[in-house]
Amino acid sequence: MTVQDVPWWGMASSAAAPVLLVGGWTVAAELQPPSFDPVSDTVSELMAVDAADRWVMTAVFLAVGVCYVVTGIALRPAGLAGRLVLIAGAVTGMMVAAHPQPAGGGGSVSHAIWASLGFAGLAAWPAGAWRRGSSVPWALRPRVCFRAVAVQILLLTWFVAELVIGAGQAGLAERVVGVDQALCPLAVVLSCRLSRISAGAWRHYIGGPQVPSQ
Repeated sequence: MTVQDVPWWGMASSAAAPVLLVGGWTVAAELQPPSFDPVSDTVSELMAVDAADRWVMTAVFLAVGVCYVVTGIALRPAGLAGRLVLIAGAVTGMMVAAHPQPAGGGGSVSHAIWASLGFAGLAAWPAGAWRRGSSVPWALRPRVCFRAVAVQILLLTWFVAELVIGAGQAGLAERVVGVDQALCPLAVVLSCRLSRISAGAWRHYIGGPQVPSQ
């Protein structure tokens, strides 16, 4: 097995995560009363105890978490530490669904803890996933991995600031963070797959055309 190998089911799970996430919170938001504003209201409010059809966003969180876990298992070219952090972040993120916000608004300590751990794991995993070597896919090179973490830190800082100061864009900030976290594993998997294809084409070129025997 070469360093670029990622099973097809890893590709499928990484591609499904962003689709499920964005599609899920879009459908869940449509089921809410007209007072719900996706720009200012967070995704967690779609799973709150008194949310309309809260099962939709709850199921989405669980499904996306499973996708992350499967991707972490399949992402063999990545460093083991990063894969474990990705899986841990996914599992803790799934625990958010088991600890919804209470009815009537307000905070929940358990919800905040699990959400923070989930965000942290999904943001930090590239820092442990990087590899060195000429055959390493571009998305797993140290510079790219640490830049990905830096972007996540900036986006999370924006989200936390929105929660603290109440500027009215907490929902937007959370959704941007979620999309970035969902696209990051997909980008890594695509990089691995494309690197494998390129390596195969190069080996074929080096070998030269096959001349049929007379």
